[in-house]
Amino acid sequence: MPFFPASLENLIDKFASLPGIGRKSAQRLAFHVLSLPEGEGESFANAILEARKNVCCCKICQNLTEGEICSVCASTKRDKSIVCVVSEPRDVLSIERSHEYNGVYHVLHGVLSPISHVGPDDIRISELIRRVAADDSEIREIIMATNPDTEGEATAMYISRLLKPFDVKVTRLAYGIPVGSNLEFADDATLLRALEGRIEM
Repeated sequence: MPFFPASLENLIDKFASLPGIGRKSAQRLAFHVLSLPEGEGESFANAILEARKNVCCCKICQNLTEGEICSVCASTKRDKSIVCVVSEPRDVLSIERSHEYNGVYHVLHGVLSPISHVGPDDIRISELIRRVAADDSEIREIIMATNPDTEGEATAMYISRLLKPFDVKVTRLAYGIPVGSNLEFADDATLLRALEGRIEM
């Protein structure tokens, strides 16, 4: 016999299906939503529906936008010759927080993962190749900014091989010791990457 009413159980199940949300967190969220004043509850539900209806992918970089072209691609102040390739739209925000990058982006919406049955046709690789191969392409450098894990590395290597025939430089984000940390806590792979990516002072 269910402990909560069916509609509440359904709401909890929906919250629990979100990434990073466990059963107890889902229950807290569901109870919070139920405790909202009626207008706020409807506003919350409408925000979800509106986002689902209006948010789409930029036809150039595949980042999320409400129009055909996102604000980064539409900007005349961005350097269109440098494209930073990231796995997910949230990675764009991470790079933008640095306030140092002035190029444009390409969002893959995933990484290659044979275990999860994600192949090249399941993410936005072909769109990137079309951008580079276009007759009016200004792209001279592709920065691979996928995560430094097995899937991210495999994706970066696969794309770099596909880009070999084109007159474009492919670079990878440097890895190393995080600022403010100690060498004794760095693992072997991180130390190796730090040594390989060392720069002149």
